[in-house]
Amino acid sequence: MIRLALGTLRRHRGAYLGTFLAALLAVALLASGGLLLFSVLTAQPPADRFGAATAMVSGDREITLTITKEKKDKVKHKTKSERLTGAGTLPTDLAGRVAALPGVAAAVPDAAFPVLLATGDNRPVRGADDAPVIGHGWASAALTPFALRDGTAPGPGEVVLDADLAARAAVQPGDPVQITSRTGVHTLRLSGVAAPAGRDGLPAQGALFLADAQVREVSGLPGPTAVAVVAAPGADHSALLATLRTEVGDAPVLSGEDKVSADLPGALPDYIGPISIFGFVIGITAFAAIFVLTGTVALGGRQRLRELALLRTVGATPGLLRRLLGVESVLVALLAAVPGCPIGVVLANLVAARFRELGAVPAQFTVRTNVGVLLAAVGAGVLVVFLSARIAGRRAARIAPTQALAETATAPGGGRNGRLLLAIPPAGAAIAVLTFVPMGGPLGMGMGFVSCALLLCAVAAAGPVLVRPLAAGAARLVGAAGVTGWLAGMVSRAETRRVTAVAVPLTLMFAINATMLLNSTLSTKLASEEQALRTAPAAVQVTAPGGLPLGTVERIAALPGVTGTAAVLPTRVVLNEGGKPEDHPAQGLFDAGTERALDLGVRQGALAGEGTFAASDDLADARSWRAGDNVDMWLADGEPVTLRLSAIYERSRGFGDVVLPARLVAAHDPRGLAAMVALRGDDVTARVRAALPALTVVPNSEAVPAGDAQDQQAAWELLVVISLGFTAIAVVNTFAIAAGARRREYADLRLAGATAGQVWRMATREAVIVVAVGLLMGAAVTAIVVGAFSTAQDGRFRLIVDAGTYLGMLGGVGLLGLVAGSVPTRLVLRRGSLPTIAEGR
Repeated sequence: MIRLALGTLRRHRGAYLGTFLAALLAVALLASGGLLLFSVLTAQPPADRFGAATAMVSGDREITLTITKEKKDKVKHKTKSERLTGAGTLPTDLAGRVAALPGVAAAVPDAAFPVLLATGDNRPVRGADDAPVIGHGWASAALTPFALRDGTAPGPGEVVLDADLAARAAVQPGDPVQITSRTGVHTLRLSGVAAPAGRDGLPAQGALFLADAQVREVSGLPGPTAVAVVAAPGADHSALLATLRTEVGDAPVLSGEDKVSADLPGALPDYIGPISIFGFVIGITAFAAIFVLTGTVALGGRQRLRELALLRTVGATPGLLRRLLGVESVLVALLAAVPGCPIGVVLANLVAARFRELGAVPAQFTVRTNVGVLLAAVGAGVLVVFLSARIAGRRAARIAPTQALAETATAPGGGRNGRLLLAIPPAGAAIAVLTFVPMGGPLGMGMGFVSCALLLCAVAAAGPVLVRPLAAGAARLVGAAGVTGWLAGMVSRAETRRVTAVAVPLTLMFAINATMLLNSTLSTKLASEEQALRTAPAAVQVTAPGGLPLGTVERIAALPGVTGTAAVLPTRVVLNEGGKPEDHPAQGLFDAGTERALDLGVRQGALAGEGTFAASDDLADARSWRAGDNVDMWLADGEPVTLRLSAIYERSRGFGDVVLPARLVAAHDPRGLAAMVALRGDDVTARVRAALPALTVVPNSEAVPAGDAQDQQAAWELLVVISLGFTAIAVVNTFAIAAGARRREYADLRLAGATAGQVWRMATREAVIVVAVGLLMGAAVTAIVVGAFSTAQDGRFRLIVDAGTYLGMLGGVGLLGLVAGSVPTRLVLRRGSLPTIAEGR
């Protein structure tokens, strides 16, 4: 069977070229997406700051909830955890108690907190790869260990920088440096420069060390964020860890590679966002690969119907033909995988580099090549090609030889009811998603893709049924262009299956990419509009690189002429979602003055200050909250609080679902800095610049929105580029296969007296019909999904979110389809490319 399959592949190299290219692209993209996802799932912190410690006792780094369910005679416990963005603290006496345990040589408290570092001339300084700067007490320098290269240990009012930071700041011992933390702005003297052995600093964070007695004053921490334990020589480490766990109670005790988890969360690269991004990449890739491969292999199987019928006439059984098609498809897919895997590795690195530029992944992220992932991509590609070939050859192997021969001359009919039945489940599932899933929430973008994919499956299943009336309408319009247009219309109406095979990839190309791009554009646009509405009452906005301490905000609010001040401090909170902890974006709000400087669009209740909080209408509706309800939550450092819901607001896009008192956030978020201060009053620009010349003051109308939305839009646009590239090549490949299969038909037309130009014009007009049908179906799918998504966002139904984007997609896909439909035919019609008379009979 393998020998026969190899002989067939050698004989029909051209016929299998399209399947080979589609399989190559599918394997390459599956390998690329798989490597990216594998790399973020297995990414490790680039350095262990606690290398010299035996074990670490950590404060809270996550919230864990356990649900107990009783079902019949069984009791099930389900545990869910959510990472914190801050670090919980430990009792101040814990280090002393741990140091007294047997087998402990030393217990070193470590207080880690983020700071903004600036030189004497107010130039901000960050670590390598734009890494954050983390402050510590000098005693914890020995945990890495850091050793002084120059100068002395810090005393009161002094600081030690790692060698990399000192070089970036261009400072030396004796120079002044300025650090900003949530407690305020502090000007200190650089007393020394330190570094780990063989390095200038840690790769993912800049290190700054204060005198231990000054840590609490600068950091605002009530205790250490971790305690490092150094075992005594000869101590039994297992026994020591057991003793530690008994002593510290619920606090995590970490050893080995887990020690790094005791560091400040903000000091470690965050891979939570990239996991969802690359998961989406592989979801899009897998769907497009299956969709394209199935259509391509089916089209190739249709072209071989005559050959398969002849094999049936000489005694081949249906089972033999199915096995032959299966072996051929596996061989083609395996051949395609040879170049596909290396291409996938290269593509993964290119995508990762672009995402690093956009800030969508940490600067330290690298792609790890894994043989298992590559083999899985090959296996997935081979499986899809194999199943597609078996499905495509199922009819050819089952029908009578005479009927198969007849279908090579006339288009097959029938199957209408079966196709409609196949289309009903995905169409029903798409309607259910669009109807019952809250598209206006955080799942909106992902569910938009899911519903679009389901609708495309329904279109593919009911393809000929949908294409027949659309092709007939387009054919009538094209037929008015003359004899070649009339003939193109006749052929298109007769060859509905062929039109479907070529039009459906166009539908996929337009619908998937237009839906993602338009929905993302709408989200960004609405977030910008709501940002403008929120800050509309303000006259100016005040910012500083990295943020402003709450003390500086209070100083601004007290300036003469300032009648309204609103400052927001970004943070996160964790809520109990039915036994599962869920992280939500939030803001601390400082509100002062006789006039409101920030308008959240409060629709119920009122902002009330300490002991209360406000929630977005989406969150409040989802949890059935009403003003006056008491709600439990965890703050950024894991501190549990119960607050009264005093207000429900509408303008939450790009802002957050929860608004807390600013002082509460400043006390429990490790950063605790205001991202922006909105001001109202008379001549406030001059007053702020005179009092605080280092701050940036811009008119409200000129303020630039936060970069998160822009980065998110750029990431979506890159996903669209990846998807467009794959589907574009798939469209060209499908048109080329269809054109190559018509060599005999074109030869017959030439023998009948048609010129090469007439045949090419006929094929071009057929391409116009196919493109029109594909774009109509794609526009219909896009309209359904974008319309539902738009309605869920703000109650307005939109078919075209952005005219420029929509027309650009429409024109680009249409032009690609026309070029892909006409150029292969031109190549086929070249002298010597058509079959001879003998071949044609």
